[in-house]
Amino acid sequence: MSRPGAATGIALVAVGLALAGCGTLPRHAPPVELMSQATIPDMPDVRAWAGRRSPAMERDLEESFRQESPGDFPRGPDGYLRYPHLALSGGGPNGAFGAGFLNGWTKTGQRPVFKIVTGVSTGALMAPFAFLGPKYDDALREFYTTTTSADVFTPSRNLLRQLLAGEALADTGPLAALIAKHVDRAFLEQIANAHQHGRRLYVGTVDLDSQRFVVWNMGLIAVKGNAAALDLFRKVVLASASVPVAFPPVLFEVEVQGQRYDEMHVDGAVAANVFYNGGVFSAAAARKRTGTDNGREEIFVIHNGQLGPVAAVTPRTLRGIALRTLDSAAKSAVVGDLFRIYAASLHEDAGFQWITMPDGIEINGTEFFDPVKMRHLYDVGYQAARAETVWTTLPPGWTLSARPPTQPEGAGAAPLPQGAPGSER
Repeated sequence: MSRPGAATGIALVAVGLALAGCGTLPRHAPPVELMSQATIPDMPDVRAWAGRRSPAMERDLEESFRQESPGDFPRGPDGYLRYPHLALSGGGPNGAFGAGFLNGWTKTGQRPVFKIVTGVSTGALMAPFAFLGPKYDDALREFYTTTTSADVFTPSRNLLRQLLAGEALADTGPLAALIAKHVDRAFLEQIANAHQHGRRLYVGTVDLDSQRFVVWNMGLIAVKGNAAALDLFRKVVLASASVPVAFPPVLFEVEVQGQRYDEMHVDGAVAANVFYNGGVFSAAAARKRTGTDNGREEIFVIHNGQLGPVAAVTPRTLRGIALRTLDSAAKSAVVGDLFRIYAASLHEDAGFQWITMPDGIEINGTEFFDPVKMRHLYDVGYQAARAETVWTTLPPGWTLSARPPTQPEGAGAAPLPQGAPGSER
């Protein structure tokens, strides 16, 4: 789920202890030289390795422009089609902020239909609901204001055994059941219907074997419509939210040269806390290849966390040092992700806007998933959207005077708040 906290802190400490482990669970991983050839049986085109263009993903995206409804993406007064894209970050229970923001955005009457929705970690849990639109606002609110730690994981009763011969400190059976409760056949049919009408949903995981970020085409999985597709959809969401060491990895059956193997996938935030296209496609290029030249992409990023430094005395303990290190590293990683998406927006001649939780908001509760704290974070996000809080349009730390000359005209037209990350002070 990717929020630095007790679970991830313990996980980091456990890494060192587990190095002395003498046991191992069975694996049947693909040979290293064949890992890049692995596909999902009967669904070879539903995923792609990040960082390299995927012909299958690009063909599917091109098809989306032929499938789409004019009602979803109407032409503006200037004659241009606007294509809003939404990227949802990780953040564990901090996802309550994003859930509240989406609900508040709906209430303003300004929330658009999104052409592309992406999610990682807790963002992967949110993304299908956000993709299907405001009719799932109540489900989002319930998920992020009533869920407890017991609804997500069960701690191991024998920590020593897990350290010596296990794969995680907790069991995510409760989270798998929660995902299955929401993602049923009817839900999958709605995802498939949206896909067939020109919209796209992507979720990111990390394949530990190949050390690659994987982009999954969730709508294409849903279109398959069978029991295997439903199981795969659920497993991808679970894998994207599975913090390594704290939570068990998710094994996917793959096929290489007619042989079946298993891949080990974990939380997508291990590689990217938030992503737009993962480098597997260009939305602008796909649009132009279908003859839709008078269009424009608008990228909106919701970061479920805080980026500002928070001064505090670090306890001189292994746990205290680990937690502060994780928190600092996580913030730095998000900044890098935002710069990466900003660079993509420049390349795509797209708008770039992002929002993060205000500094000064206490985010830690009495437990990892604390409904009281999550309701508070939900309200913070809801009120921020209802107040029509302006979006930040430059990456963190980039002042207006540093705007590159290639910045597309009108990109991120919303004004910058004074003192916000990336704003001119």
